[in-house]
Amino acid sequence: MDVEFTRAQRPLVCVLGGTGFVGHHLVNHLTEHGYRVRIPSRRPQRHRELGVLPHVELLEADVHDPQTLSRLVRGCDAAVNLVAILNEERPGDFQRVHVELPRKLVQACQDAGVQRLLHMSALNADPRGDLSRYLTSKGEGEALVHGVQDLEVTSFRPSIIFGLGDHFFNRFAALLRLSPFVLPLACPRSRLAPVYVDDVVGAMIHALEDRRTIGQRYDLCGPHAYTLQQLVEFTAQTIGVKRLVIPLGDGLSRLQARILQHLPGKLFTYDNYRSLQVDGVCRQGFPEIFGIDPQPIEAIVPVYLANQTLRARYDQFRALARHEY
Repeated sequence: MDVEFTRAQRPLVCVLGGTGFVGHHLVNHLTEHGYRVRIPSRRPQRHRELGVLPHVELLEADVHDPQTLSRLVRGCDAAVNLVAILNEERPGDFQRVHVELPRKLVQACQDAGVQRLLHMSALNADPRGDLSRYLTSKGEGEALVHGVQDLEVTSFRPSIIFGLGDHFFNRFAALLRLSPFVLPLACPRSRLAPVYVDDVVGAMIHALEDRRTIGQRYDLCGPHAYTLQQLVEFTAQTIGVKRLVIPLGDGLSRLQARILQHLPGKLFTYDNYRSLQVDGVCRQGFPEIFGIDPQPIEAIVPVYLANQTLRARYDQFRALARHEY
């Protein structure tokens, strides 16, 4: 849904998490659709590419500070919360980011008179769940924002999100290149329905302009479901490496998670393992209200992984050249 605004009429949207993977795509689409965007960041100097976009304010700010948050949303027509973490660095991080931050944002919106809020949740988020702390905390945050009567909330519950700069296919591509001949894979039979990032942000922008979406929670999935093993093998084929993907049983999957969670980078944790015990697929297709025909991974992933492969080969060539000369 395209809306034309004059410069004076451009609505202002504050995007928390605007410097992240989904945030970059959302900010670009918002500016293209005639919005002004305010993006808080602890380190704005790392994201200068956003600051040069037209009608974008990139501000140094700590969104976890309630007073700062109130100033950030003041004067805005809507707020968007994309802030999330997949793993905890310290106990309580999930609660702080997924529950306490939405609570502070709700209060800031109420104080500033901002009525419209878009909230990024997660597929299978459930405050009463007994699986992962990630999904439980995401469910608590989602329930919290929808429990505020004077706030117009729409939440989104995506499966794995893919696209340029994603943390799923790009990470597995890097692991496959580094793996010597084999890749032991935990939870290989877990099912996922990856959804394209542009389809997700397209739904979010539509929601800003369609009041029928207020109060709704939307599950977002791509058109096809795959096992995790199928997705990793697709990645290997796409980047042109031959690796034997060894599926691990449940016991070895748990063991791998408990070992890797103590290594730098937290490639795979026990909480990730618990999240994968429930399939990340939708019961129905992409919500019709958005008018979006979701893109499959086969149409998108090879394009940006090909660029990554070319970059990796260029880096290898430079390393060889330095060694030889």
